[in-house]
Amino acid sequence: MPNYIKIFLDGYGYASYVWHEITHPSWHNYFYWLIAISLFFLVLEWNRPWRKEQPKFRKDFWLDTFYMFFNFFLFSLIIYNAASDVVVNFFNYIVFEITNIDLKSTNPIRSWPMWGVLLFGFLVRDFVQWWTHRLLHKVERLWEFHKVHHSVQEMGVAAHLRYHWMETLVYRSIEYLPLALLGIGLYDFFIIHLFTLAVGHYNHSNISISGRVTGAILGGGIGTMIALSSFDINLLPSNASTMVVFGVIVGSCLIGYFLLGPIMKTIFNHPEMHIWHHAHDLPEDRRTGVNFGLSLAIWDRIFGTAYVPYEGRDIKLGFPGVEQFPTTFKDQVLHGIKLKSNRS
Repeated sequence: MPNYIKIFLDGYGYASYVWHEITHPSWHNYFYWLIAISLFFLVLEWNRPWRKEQPKFRKDFWLDTFYMFFNFFLFSLIIYNAASDVVVNFFNYIVFEITNIDLKSTNPIRSWPMWGVLLFGFLVRDFVQWWTHRLLHKVERLWEFHKVHHSVQEMGVAAHLRYHWMETLVYRSIEYLPLALLGIGLYDFFIIHLFTLAVGHYNHSNISISGRVTGAILGGGIGTMIALSSFDINLLPSNASTMVVFGVIVGSCLIGYFLLGPIMKTIFNHPEMHIWHHAHDLPEDRRTGVNFGLSLAIWDRIFGTAYVPYEGRDIKLGFPGVEQFPTTFKDQVLHGIKLKSNRS
């Protein structure tokens, strides 16, 4: 039987990993990717705001900024990844004892090309997260924790990362296990996570961009990965000229603009759709929420939870009773621990 205490302690190597990230900038450095993606959408929403009357430093701007680093570093990377290793190894051990099958070593996905692993991992993760998100709204106790995220009353990019630390336990416990057992490695998860981070930032930003623009951006990103052979798709010779590489990227942007553009807001979540997820007032028959998608909108459309009755740019955000909800970080992180759960 695996030594779970040792596995848990080994997981705390993430503390040194975080410090190394901060002190060693690189293209594979999550810390600076987080800052760069956040600044990109912040500058965009400051220069092209959807809600023009909303101040640049909106309500709780600095609180949400603190949440960004607290949730993504202090807890997610240092504390919880250690526990995740324990859960994955324990589950794999139980399955092996019962079936004599080692899920981590026999999974066929390990032989797939990079693009297949990333696409499959992204779809599985987003689908699991969609159901987990519904759970946070449906279960009264979990809703009390999730209220921290829904206490946002002025939407902006950093609002994406305001959530109760208990949500990390819920999300990571449910999503990490299937991904790890499917063979999604740390590097694969890193790429998937950066993409979903960007989409999540976009969904919460005070901006409104056409589907053709987002389609061009997605197409350009895919073209760049192909040009750099990062997807194990060697369409270009290793000595391809800069102009050829540039042409592939531009061509991919055009393909994304014309082919993906018209359907981007059907497939992917976007600010005009996600704003309704944060609506203060919901229809009586949808009191537990709408538009649960994190990156993709297709799950809401398939399962009938999509809801965009009209342009929601100026709708009231929050939930009934949000005015009495704790406003400080200390009180919010303690919220839901001892309180009696109730929907309002």
